[in-house]
Amino acid sequence: MDQMRQVFSVDVLERYAAKGRGVITCMSAGNDVIVLGTSKGWLIRHDFGAGESYDIDLSVGRPGEQSIHRVFVDPGGSHCIATILGSGGAETFYTHAKWSKPRILSKLKGLTLNAVAWNRQQITEASTKETILGTDNGQFHELAVDEKDKREKYIKFLFELTELPEAIMGLQMETASLSNGTRYYVMAVTPTRLYSFTGFGSLDTVFASYLERAVHFMELPGEIPNSELHFFIKQRRAVHFAWLSGAGIYHGGLNFGAQHSSPNGDENFVENKALLNYSKLSEGTEAVKPSSMAVSEFHFLLLLGNKVKVVNRISEQIIEELQFDQTSESMPKGIIGLCSDATAGIFYAYDQNSIFQVSVNDEGRDMWKVYLDMKEYAAALANCRDPLQRDQVYLVQAEAAFAAKDFLRAASFYAKINYILSFEEITLKFISVSEQDALRTFLLRKLDNLAKDDKCQITMISTWATELYLDKINRLLLEDDTALDNRSSEYQSIIKEFRAFLSDCKDVLDEATTMKLLESYGRVEELVYFASLKEQYEIVVHHYIQQGEAKNALEVLRKPAVPIDLQYKFAPDLIMLDAYETVESWMTTNNLNPRKLIPAMMRYSSEPHAKNETNEVIKYLEFCVHRLHNEDPGVHNLLLSLYAKQEDDSTLLRFLQCKFGKGRENGPEFFYDPKYALRLCLKEKRMRACVHIYSMMSMHEEAVALALQVDPELAMAEADKVEDDEELRKKLWLMVAKHVVEQEKGAKRENIRKAIAFLKETDGLLKIEDILPFFPDFALIDDFKEAICSSLEDYNKQIEQLKQEMNDATHGADNIRNDISALAQRYAVIDRDEDCGICRRKILTVGGDYRMARGYTSVGPMAPFYVFPCGHAFHAHCLIAHVTHSTNETQAEYILDLQKQLTLLGCESRKDSNGVLTDDSITSMPPTDKLRSQLDDAVASECPFCGDLMIREISLPFIAPEEAHQVSSWEIKPLNLANQRSFSLPA
Repeated sequence: MDQMRQVFSVDVLERYAAKGRGVITCMSAGNDVIVLGTSKGWLIRHDFGAGESYDIDLSVGRPGEQSIHRVFVDPGGSHCIATILGSGGAETFYTHAKWSKPRILSKLKGLTLNAVAWNRQQITEASTKETILGTDNGQFHELAVDEKDKREKYIKFLFELTELPEAIMGLQMETASLSNGTRYYVMAVTPTRLYSFTGFGSLDTVFASYLERAVHFMELPGEIPNSELHFFIKQRRAVHFAWLSGAGIYHGGLNFGAQHSSPNGDENFVENKALLNYSKLSEGTEAVKPSSMAVSEFHFLLLLGNKVKVVNRISEQIIEELQFDQTSESMPKGIIGLCSDATAGIFYAYDQNSIFQVSVNDEGRDMWKVYLDMKEYAAALANCRDPLQRDQVYLVQAEAAFAAKDFLRAASFYAKINYILSFEEITLKFISVSEQDALRTFLLRKLDNLAKDDKCQITMISTWATELYLDKINRLLLEDDTALDNRSSEYQSIIKEFRAFLSDCKDVLDEATTMKLLESYGRVEELVYFASLKEQYEIVVHHYIQQGEAKNALEVLRKPAVPIDLQYKFAPDLIMLDAYETVESWMTTNNLNPRKLIPAMMRYSSEPHAKNETNEVIKYLEFCVHRLHNEDPGVHNLLLSLYAKQEDDSTLLRFLQCKFGKGRENGPEFFYDPKYALRLCLKEKRMRACVHIYSMMSMHEEAVALALQVDPELAMAEADKVEDDEELRKKLWLMVAKHVVEQEKGAKRENIRKAIAFLKETDGLLKIEDILPFFPDFALIDDFKEAICSSLEDYNKQIEQLKQEMNDATHGADNIRNDISALAQRYAVIDRDEDCGICRRKILTVGGDYRMARGYTSVGPMAPFYVFPCGHAFHAHCLIAHVTHSTNETQAEYILDLQKQLTLLGCESRKDSNGVLTDDSITSMPPTDKLRSQLDDAVASECPFCGDLMIREISLPFIAPEEAHQVSSWEIKPLNLANQRSFSLPA
C-alpha cells in the first residue's frame, strides 16, 4: 500500500477564488497566505491560517482597464508587492497584512516589476529589511519598508544590465552574517542568461563593485518567454536552485559554506550543476517547454498544458502526472501557472477561477532506490529509512564487488547485511571460491557490527577468525622462507594485525580454546602475548625463563596486577638465571617478604662463585637489614652464615657488633640466633667472632678462655668488660695472669718483670700475692721484693683508712646519743587563752572550769591535746575527727581501728607531758601505750593546717557529695504571685 501511494496529490482548494473581481492573472503564497491578482485590478488575500479573506482594489482612480501583472508575498505572509498594468502605464504598490489601504511606490512609476528577492534571513513581520526588485527593462532596485512608518523607508537604484538589456524574469537572494560583515549572494535570470552577484557590506557596495568588473553569468541557447528562477528552501536556507531556461532546466546545489573562486574572481557557491533537457519530458514527439515550474526537495513540478509532470531531480525520470478538475469556463485557458509556499511546504496551481493545492506525501521515501539505480551508494544509504533498505544497498554493492572479484571489498559490504542474507550464506560464498582472506575480513567486519549482547555469536566468530589468522600466518611461512627476517613483509604485517585482534577480542575469546589453538599451531610468542592479555602471568614468566630472558620475566612480575606469590615461585630460577637483575628487581619491589625468598637465596649461595664476584644475596640481605630494618631471625641468620663463609671476618665482626634493636623498649639488640651463630662460627673457625658471641651471651669465662688462644690482648679486653661483678672480673684477670705467666719463655728475672708490669695493667685489681701461686716454688723472693713492698705499703694505707673510719663512726654515735637526750627534754609553752584550731574552745579548759594558782594555769586533769612546732594546737578528739574526715578511706579506717582497740582495752593513759617517747621505752611499753604511739603517728605526724592534708583539700569541692541535700536550701525560687494580694496605690 505504501509503494502504491502517490507522492504528489491534487485537491481543489478554492473553486471561485476571484470572487467575481475578474479572472485570476497571477498568484503568490507564503506561510498559508495566498494573494491573487485579477484582471480588474483587485488583490484578493486568503489567510488560511487565520481563516479570513479580504479584497483590495488597486485600480481606484486609474482610467481604463487595469490588470494585475505580478504579485509577490514574503515567506512570512505579511508583506505584499504588486504591479498593475493599464492604459496609464505600470504602477507598483506595497501593502501589509495589517493595512487596509495599499501604498503606491511612486519612485517605481512606469517600471514593470517582474521579480522580487526577499531577505529570508532577516525579514520580520514589522520590516522587509533589504529587498531587491527586478524590472522589465533589466534594472535592479532596493526597497525597504517598516510597517510602523506606513510608507517605504527608501527605494534606490542598484544596477542595470547594459551589455544585453533583457527583462529580469526571476530573482533570489541569500545572506550570511559573518564576523567581518554580511555576505550577499544574488541570483537573477533573464530569458537567456543566469546572473550571479556576490560581495560583502551592503547591497549598494555589492552592486557598485560590478561597475568596475564583469558580471558573472551563464548563457544558454534558446529563449523562453516565461523564464523562472526557484530556490528550494530548507530550514530557512537555500539548498538548491532551478532555472527554467530555453535550453532546459538548469539546476544545481547551493553551498554557501564553500568558497570556490570563479575565473573572473567571483565566489561561486553552485555545486553539482546539471541540465535537464526538455526532450526527456515527451516520448518521440517534439520537445515541449513548460509554461511554469515549482521545485521540491527531490522533484521538479513542470506545467505542460493542463497537466503537471513530476520529474525526479536526481534520476530525471517522470514519476507522476497530475490532473486538475477544472470548471468548464476555465478549460479553454487551462492552468495558468504554479507557485509554492516554502514555509508551509505546499504547492499551488491556478487557472482563471480556481486554486488547486498540490500536497507532498513523503517524497523522499523512494529516493534510496533512485540513488541505488544510479549507483550513488552513499546518497542511497543516506536516504534509507529502515535496515531492510540499507541491506539492499549493501547487497548491491557487495555483489558488484564480488562479481568484480574484489573479494575484500565485497566482504566489508556483506558484513553490514543483517536481514536479507544469512551469515551462513555469505560465508559459503567465500568458502566456495577459497577466499580465506576475504572470509577473515568478513568475520572481522561482522564483529564490528554485532551488538554487545550477542555474546555467543561474538565468541564463535572471534574463534573462527583466530583460526583463519593462524592459517594465514602458516601459509605465509610456507610461501616465503625469509618472512621471519623481513620486517616489512606481509608476514610481519599479519602478525601485528593478529596481535591487535587478540588485544581487541581478549574479553570475548574463550581462554582455554584460544590457547589450545595457538599451541596447536606452534605460535608460542602469540600464546605468551595472549596469556599476558588474559593476565595469565605464570605462563608468561615461565616462557621468558625458558628463553633465558630474565629481564623480561622480572618486568612482568613487577606489574601491579601480578600476584606477589609468583615472585616467590620463580625466585629460585630467576636468581640462578641472572642474579644481578633479580636482586635489583627485588630491591625495587614493595611488599616483598624476604623470608619467603630464603630458599632461592640459599640455592644461589650453595653454588660456587668466583672470588671477585659480588655476592648478590649478601647485597640484598644487607639492603633488607640496613635499609628496610628487617627483624626476621631467618634473614639475619642467613646473612650471618654468608659472612662466616667469607675469608675476611671483618664484615662478620661488624655485623655481630651492630645493635639493630637498640632504642626499642623491651626489644632485643640483635635478631639472629646467638647459639646458631656460635655453632656456625666454631664450625668455620671464626674465633674472634666466637669470643664476641660468648661475651654477648654473658659467658665471660668461656670468652676469655677462647680469647687467650687467639690474642691475649683480646682476652684482657674481654676481662675488662665485666664491671658490675668484682669477683668475676678478678677471676677473669687471674685467668689472663696465669696464661701470661705460663706462656713467657724468657729468663726468669725477665718473666717476673713482665708479670709485675701486667699487675699494673689491672689497675690494682690483682696483687702480687694473687699471682705468686702461678710461679714455680724455686723462684727467688728477691725478684719480688719491690712488688711485695709495694703491696705491704698498700695494706698499711688501707689499715690506717679503716682506723679513721672507725673513729668517725664512734664520734657520730656519741652525737646521736646527745641528740636523743636533748630531744627528751623538749617542751612547748601554751598560752592559757590558746584555742583549739578546730572547735575554737580553750585548749586548757576542764569541763568549763578554769582553776588558777599563782597566776599559772593548773596542770591538773584536763582533755588531752596536741601542740605542733608551727604553733597550732588541737584537742586530741578534735584532731582525730578532723584527720579521719579529711584523709582517704583506708587511713580513716586504720585510725578508727586503733581507737576501737584503745577503747576495748579500757585504757585512758595519756602520753608523757612532753609527748615524746624514747626508743627504749617504746620497746618496753605496755600494749596500750604502743597503740597510743601508733595513733599519734597516724594523726599527728604533721599539722593538719600546714601539711599535705591542707594542700590536698584545695582541690576538693566546697560541698561534698554527702552534703548534696544542702544545695537545695540555697536555691532561689520564684515567688508565687498568684497567692499574693494586690493593693492599689492612691493616685
